[in-house]
Amino acid sequence: MPELPEVETVRRGLAPAMVGARITRVSLRRPNLRFPFPDRFVERLEGRRVLDLSRRAKYLIAGLDSGESLILHLGMSGRFDVALPDGSNLSPGDFYLDGALGTPKHDHVVMAFETGATVTYNDARRFGFMDLVATDGLERCRHFAQMGIEPLSESLDGAAIARLFRHKITPLKAALLDQRLIAGLGNIYVCEALHRAGLHPALPAGALAKPDGSPTPKAKKLAKDIKAVLTEAVAAGGSTLRDYAHPDGQSGGFQHVFRVYDRTGFPCQARGCTGHVTRIVQGGRSTFFCEVCQVMPGS
Repeated sequence: MPELPEVETVRRGLAPAMVGARITRVSLRRPNLRFPFPDRFVERLEGRRVLDLSRRAKYLIAGLDSGESLILHLGMSGRFDVALPDGSNLSPGDFYLDGALGTPKHDHVVMAFETGATVTYNDARRFGFMDLVATDGLERCRHFAQMGIEPLSESLDGAAIARLFRHKITPLKAALLDQRLIAGLGNIYVCEALHRAGLHPALPAGALAKPDGSPTPKAKKLAKDIKAVLTEAVAAGGSTLRDYAHPDGQSGGFQHVFRVYDRTGFPCQARGCTGHVTRIVQGGRSTFFCEVCQVMPGS
């Protein structure tokens, strides 16, 4: 599933075609994606102008001049193709390594704009979805009401990590993936951030808070490393693995600088470390870390 950097890259790719433009026609090729479309979905979109396009965690939010916002979630294999008025297509739909992905038969939603641009949502597995919510109630809606802080916001620092994780005995990686605490972090970037911070993924999350609740030095470093990893990944256009490509049809580049993710057996890239990357399974997901510089305290 695309993580925060990939979704942010998609947002940046869609914004020039969508923001400020009026939606003139919406075509639905099926009655549902992961969930049924909202009532009167087409009617509520047609004629509306897109005021802005933002991101919350792994969701895209298009603010409309009707007072509603269109919420877009890519799921496992969702993507957007942007066709411009001059006939060029910013995403040829041919990037995915799985041959069934990106093909026209999976074009489920087509939005035409007054500018002549067309944005098409393609989703082979149909795990993505779209919803319409009152803009002034976004933070209270079912998608965001229980969502944690944004990792790229000023809210995330060592003190926030200590406050959120204090007294928790759950493994650190699981706590970081809990969207109710910090929203938008996924498996790839958590593995990478933990490696940079020198923290074992199975360390009890509460270990990052001192007895008085203040942050440990490692909590402060982890907050900085999370932001650094995400910022670098956004700058690189995200990470391309199997199903993800951004709207111009190009692959993201951050996978070329992974330090631990999917690098089992490779030497650790931390300066001076002689360890190798190993893999364990946590919560049904692969976790990659260095067996030397991310050692558990006391082991």
